[in-house]
Amino acid sequence: MHSHSLVSLLWLYTFPNWLFCSVVVGVFIGFALLGQIVVRRFLPRWFGDKDYNDIVGQFLSASGVFFGITLGLLSVGAWENFAAVDAAVTKEATAIGVLYRTVENYPEPHRTALTDRLRNYTRDEIDHAWPLQRQGLNAQSVGTASIKGFSAYLTHVEPQSEGQKALHGEALRQFSNMIESRRERLASVSTQLPSIIWGVVVGGSVLNLSLMWLFVVENKRLHDLLTAILACLLGLLVFLLAVMDFPFRGEFSVGPDSFEMTYDQVMKK
Repeated sequence: MHSHSLVSLLWLYTFPNWLFCSVVVGVFIGFALLGQIVVRRFLPRWFGDKDYNDIVGQFLSASGVFFGITLGLLSVGAWENFAAVDAAVTKEATAIGVLYRTVENYPEPHRTALTDRLRNYTRDEIDHAWPLQRQGLNAQSVGTASIKGFSAYLTHVEPQSEGQKALHGEALRQFSNMIESRRERLASVSTQLPSIIWGVVVGGSVLNLSLMWLFVVENKRLHDLLTAILACLLGLLVFLLAVMDFPFRGEFSVGPDSFEMTYDQVMKK
């Protein structure tokens, strides 16, 4: 989603989910009903008075099936991406907890120096990195000083026994795992569906709704009701796709729960 028109809609993610959903569904219903009222006046002039509902209905059914499958596949892909980001965050928090337990076994003064730096890093990620990520901003600078200080200190520790050598090797391995998971998390902050896919979603929704405008019916209220129901369904599907598109944005997002759990259960004094 790199186009300016789509990026300008990111303020919707500051809304609670119920309001976000209401706005999306409301726009779909409003567009569908407004278009139907306008087109209804010109249908006889364009196509005559002949009832061609069977043809329109068959075409709408075929179009709905293809577009429904497309939206379903996109939703599954967005959910898998969301779940992968959530798993990466959990993996990073787990690696931090294991690393903290490992360096707790170092002799003083190494133990206090390493645990303090790791505790500060975790707190920085919770308090400062996540608010930036919720805004879609790069949070790489947050916690960098703590990470560099921890890395510099850890690599200069000189083990004094075979047991300390094994412990040091495990600490270095866990630190590498933590850094790898951190990079995955930071890279996923800007992960989203390409703008061309959103163009297909919006365009396909408009085309499916426009087919409802071509029905010739005597009961206009029923026609409007059916169109509004279809618009509501499409709006709900697009809303579902949107809330999962940015894993760190909005009310439904990947939060720092895993980090907070690690901090409270492992690091808190």
